[in-house]
Amino acid sequence: MDSKIKLMIIEDDATLARELRCSLSKWQYQAVVAQSFDNLLQEFISEQPQLVLMDINLPYHDGFYWCGKIRQISKVPIIYISSRGGDRDKITAVAQGGDDYVEKPFHMELLKAKIEALLRRTYEYKVAVHLFLNAGLSFDSALQSLYFSGEEIDLTKSERRLFARLAQSKPDVVTRDELMMELWNTDEYVTDAALTTIISRLRSKLSAICGEDVIFTKKGQGYFVK
Repeated sequence: MDSKIKLMIIEDDATLARELRCSLSKWQYQAVVAQSFDNLLQEFISEQPQLVLMDINLPYHDGFYWCGKIRQISKVPIIYISSRGGDRDKITAVAQGGDDYVEKPFHMELLKAKIEALLRRTYEYKVAVHLFLNAGLSFDSALQSLYFSGEEIDLTKSERRLFARLAQSKPDVVTRDELMMELWNTDEYVTDAALTTIISRLRSKLSAICGEDVIFTKKGQGYFVK
């Protein structure tokens, strides 16, 4: 299990590919750049991305060809990024199985919005169940399990319930009263001092594992995760 959604960049312009990878990393995605333009299908199979950004003008075979090849084995969402803005190209893109089309040059924020919308539509159920957080963490709502770099973190019953509430409210603040009610709902009565102890212990545990803060305090309001 990976802690971030993986996107594959199929773009032979090295400068643009680096810029895309940098932006995707800032947006908390894992980005890989295609290297083997003569064997992109094998690289796609090896990487198993959850979304593809596909240029049209590529060495050996164009993006339409590779989109068709990918569609034979996968329904992964594909966004074309191309300087070819003619209607014929856009029609071909859709006919070959593409999901969206962005003309170069484009604003990164537009691309970000299209990626988010397409991921939401494609993985609506998964996203609702699996939450991707900062610091390399992911939380499985169905299993009530927290992972770091694919490894499950050992949590007590109280820590599990509290983090579930914080993760599912991300990025909103959860008040202390709401967290205490979360524990009372499981027949576990806690005092205000006990809640402070549990939060402190959980915060220290996650910081030690991740190497950075995970749970933050909104003074006078409560706690939140990013």
